[in-house]
Amino acid sequence: MEKNRGSFSNKIGFVLAAAGSAVGLGNLWRFPYLAAKHGGGIFLLVYLILAVSFGFVMMITEIALGRKTGLSAAGAYSALDRRFGFMGVLSSIVPFMITPYYCVIGGWVLKYLVVFLTNQVSSAAGDAYFETYIASPVMPVIYFLIFMSLGLFVVMLGVEAGIEKASRIMMPILVVISIVVAVFSLLQPGALKGLEYYLKPDFSRFSATTVMAAMGQLFYSMSLAMGIMITYGSYMKKSDHLSQSVRQIEIFDTGIAFMAGLMIIPAVFVYSGGSDEALGKGPGLMFVTLPKVFDNMRFGVVIGAVFFLLVLFAALTSSISLTETMVSILCDAFHWSRKKACLCCLLELAVIGIPISLGFGVWDFLQPFGMGLLDFFDFVSNSVLMPIVAFITCIFVGFVIRPKAVIEEVELNGPFRERKFYSVMIRFIAPVCLLAILVFAIAEALGKVSV
Repeated sequence: MEKNRGSFSNKIGFVLAAAGSAVGLGNLWRFPYLAAKHGGGIFLLVYLILAVSFGFVMMITEIALGRKTGLSAAGAYSALDRRFGFMGVLSSIVPFMITPYYCVIGGWVLKYLVVFLTNQVSSAAGDAYFETYIASPVMPVIYFLIFMSLGLFVVMLGVEAGIEKASRIMMPILVVISIVVAVFSLLQPGALKGLEYYLKPDFSRFSATTVMAAMGQLFYSMSLAMGIMITYGSYMKKSDHLSQSVRQIEIFDTGIAFMAGLMIIPAVFVYSGGSDEALGKGPGLMFVTLPKVFDNMRFGVVIGAVFFLLVLFAALTSSISLTETMVSILCDAFHWSRKKACLCCLLELAVIGIPISLGFGVWDFLQPFGMGLLDFFDFVSNSVLMPIVAFITCIFVGFVIRPKAVIEEVELNGPFRERKFYSVMIRFIAPVCLLAILVFAIAEALGKVSV
């Protein structure tokens, strides 16, 4: 480990920073539209079961690997077994692919916050507003650059002075705003039907697609297989209770995702009565449907501004963790200073992020495998690389270094009550689930391309 390598000051700092990483657009943008699309209550039930089983096992594995080696994903695998040095490269690719398009979406959130703060909500509620905006060649790029720079500024300050301090401020505010907006949404006329749809499982809507969607969301939401949790684990002190910290991170992450559903799904019912068209909006739910909801609400401008401030905070905490992972990988791999690594990341994010932003307008002719640039980067990172990284991690821990290596790291701070469950999950159940996700995602993508 480098002498000047940063660390979190205590367990609370680590938990808030790691929870800040997990709580992002995956919770506030992706989770609600997937829940709305895949049956509400049944999706929520499947997700919760996966979070406390599969999610817990994968998160504790990654954090333990990071703390055990004191290295980012670039060096953690090879430090434990040189034959798996390729995993450092494979897992390092993921944040470098995700962060640019994540910052593009973060720029959209920043734009919508400005829209609400300047009382332009009626314009934003127009059917073509979002598509017209993202197709323009200038303003989306400017907002992308602003959002990207905010994250890089915090990362430049370092682990304790930058990331931990920012998380200590933003995470409590994020929780409070979530509760306020959710309560307001639930008090609107017609919201209880949305609450019932969201909380009551309809088992007739259960399918393999529901499980695969929930599993895929788990990766995105909990920052798994991105190198983030390995990196944050490398900053964790040996004296901090590992398994207890993971449970607290999961509570934060799942709690905010749950609150996001309470904010958005009942609000959609208030606006549309729960029509299939409104619930099936998919990724456009936040940027297309919600402005209509807020435009038709009393105090909608204020509530909308507060909501997009909440989303911006969440997006920033995750952007910071992704950027920090990139910086840590470069520092570990090339022994660069933090400043030099940040400048390199700035260049990489701009070079990839600007074309992704322009891919919705003047560069929309760039369609690798029939996908837009953002969809392509999202598919390769989330549907291909992340399941592969997680699958090989399971094989690595389950059959190469053995579960005992992780269990011993966890038990530095007390008994690991789930050790038997952990061993079975990491060796047998998780790898099978991950292979199923990979095959399902690729088959679905090929089906879309063939059409």
